Amino acid sequence: MHPKDSISDGQPEPPVGTAEPGVGEQPEPEAEPVAVVKRRPRGRTTLIIAAAAVLGLAGGVAAGYRVQADRAPTPPAALSQPGLAYPAKALPAGKEPAPLPASQDRQVRTEGDLRKLILPRPKGWQEDKQFSALTGDGWLGVADYALDFEDEKYMYGSLLEQGLRRVAGTGWRKGEYRSAVVFLVQYHSGAAAAAHAEDQRSYMPGKRGAGNEGAAIKGSAEGRYYLFPAERKAGYLPYYRARAIFSRGDVMADIRVYDTVPISKKDIRTLAERQLERL
Repeated sequence: MHPKDSISDGQPEPPVGTAEPGVGEQPEPEAEPVAVVKRRPRGRTTLIIAAAAVLGLAGGVAAGYRVQADRAPTPPAALSQPGLAYPAKALPAGKEPAPLPASQDRQVRTEGDLRKLILPRPKGWQEDKQFSALTGDGWLGVADYALDFEDEKYMYGSLLEQGLRRVAGTGWRKGEYRSAVVFLVQYHSGAAAAAHAEDQRSYMPGKRGAGNEGAAIKGSAEGRYYLFPAERKAGYLPYYRARAIFSRGDVMADIRVYDTVPISKKDIRTLAERQLERL
């Protein structure tokens, strides 16, 4: 509400346009009344248009379904295409290729006794009785294999998660201090075996591993072998290590050599290549 206007003499002023006309002046004709047009509410019109659009859309969809239902079914394209068969013509009887012998069929070999695929003990080496006491008959449980890693709990869970099937292993000794172990770790899939091998190789170039990129194993796509720098501690003999890691099919191979004197590349490379040949 606005405030009232002030009045000078306390009397109200005549309203504007109410004064009587002077002499000779004609009164102005009264203005005709203006018709008032009421606007239709916009919301109601909008709802009517929207409802009509929805009904039209529904009717169109129903008509489309009716037209499609009345049409004859269109047969799908043939799944087989000419010219894709191999060989183009069936081989005559007696000309089919013979199945691979067991010595060449990798799956047949790995389905058998995995322990028999471990390379034979090299000349000059003896059985490591301490390792044999751990494995017993050459088989290792998941927990036994995981014990050979720094984080035993994590490794145990990772092996099971990746689908570990079985582990075979053996150990040898040569001279007073040289020893070696060979693990064949078999998974339910070749992808898991390759992943385990790659996981072990991934940290080898760093401080936790050998500190170098290693060297390729002949005949293996990704396999490598590594020589570790000597570990020296006052009052103890130097500690040297070498390791080879590769996979073939569903088997991951892990070979390790330990000694108090340097281990040559030839020593670890020869063991790796011979083991690869058996897989």
